[in-house]
Amino acid sequence: MDLSNLKPATGSVKNRKRIGRGTGSGHGGTSTRGHKGAKSRSGFKSKRGFEGGQMPIYRRVPKFGFKNPNRVEYRGINLDILQKLADERNVQVIDQELLMANGLINQKDLFKILGRGELKAKLEVNAHAYTATAKNAIEAVGGVANII
Repeated sequence: MDLSNLKPATGSVKNRKRIGRGTGSGHGGTSTRGHKGAKSRSGFKSKRGFEGGQMPIYRRVPKFGFKNPNRVEYRGINLDILQKLADERNVQVIDQELLMANGLINQKDLFKILGRGELKAKLEVNAHAYTATAKNAIEAVGGVANII
C-alpha cells in the first residue's frame, strides 16, 4: 500500500455533471439553461400551477356544485367490525378509546356506526352518530346505543 494505489471508498464519489465549469466540460457557456428568459437567470422561482402565461388548468376547468364549509365528516364503522372486536377482544363496551387502540379511527375523528353485517353480541356502543338500521340492530340484541 502506497500513495500510487490509493482509491476513495466505494460509494463515496458520485459521478455527476459539473455544470458551468468552462467549455471543456461540454456544459459551459449557458450551463444547460438555454438562452435568455426567466429560467436562464439566477433566483428564478415559478409559482405553483404557472403555465408560462397561458391560462392555468385550474382556471380553465369549470367548477360545479357547492362545497359546504360546515359539513361534518364521519368515519364509518360497520356492525361486522364491532362483532369482530367483541369476539377477538371480549369487550362489552365499545367507545372511542377502544377504536383508537385498534387503529380504526384517529383521535380527532368523529365516527358513525353503519348497518352492514350482523351483530350477535350484546354491546354498549358509544358513538357520535348511528344509522337507523345500526341502532335497531344494536337494540334488537339487547345492547345500548349511546350518542357521545
